[in-house]
Amino acid sequence: MAQQSAPTLIQSVQRAFRLLEAVSDLQDRATAKELSHRTHIALPTTYHLLRTLVHDGYLQRLGDGTYTLGHRMEVVLDQGRPARAVAQARPALEWLRDELHSPVYLAMYDDGEIVIAEIVDSPKVPRIDLWVGIHDAAHATALGKCILAHLTDDEREEYLARHPLHALTANTVVDGRELRHQIEGSVHLATDREEYALGIACAARPVVTENVIGSIGFATLSRRPDLARASNALAEAGGRVQRALALA
Repeated sequence: MAQQSAPTLIQSVQRAFRLLEAVSDLQDRATAKELSHRTHIALPTTYHLLRTLVHDGYLQRLGDGTYTLGHRMEVVLDQGRPARAVAQARPALEWLRDELHSPVYLAMYDDGEIVIAEIVDSPKVPRIDLWVGIHDAAHATALGKCILAHLTDDEREEYLARHPLHALTANTVVDGRELRHQIEGSVHLATDREEYALGIACAARPVVTENVIGSIGFATLSRRPDLARASNALAEAGGRVQRALALA
């Protein structure tokens, strides 16, 4: 009888999975050195793998240098219809990225939280890292304000009661009355001018279906983006994304 050959295993893939497991075991806040020690992966290799996992959205690097699970893990864990919806919406997000020459983000309201469902970038237009997760910064982002504008009054107030209005920059709105006024004006188009991070401006528009409350937006290093041109592109892409989400 012929001897059965051993399966071909890709060591770098195995190591990447070990890093993901370690980040989860360490309660989502771990340094590269801690992960290297825990997984017995050489530190230079750990850095290379972490950089790749962050780029693809499976991990997120926070401002203090630690790592947490990224937005793509939520898509992987949330199997079925939501994952299919994001996949079907991706071509429209890629079109918007190329049209605006900026990284593009898709956010959704899911089980009482606002989460990033997809980030579409490229080597020419790299993503702008979310140094504070959108869970804690929806009030300072165009994506978050756009979604908050489409919640019911009770849902919005319950969300704001659970999420303190942290001042991420000097421009962040931390007054509840002023924020609610901004949210009221974000039903069709929301903006963020250096509220989340200095030197970064964002704009977003809603994508709402029977089962989804979401938003799509772009980020730019320009403090004064061409919102007239951007709003037209966002409207075009938003319609396409909305149809994809409705059909998934």
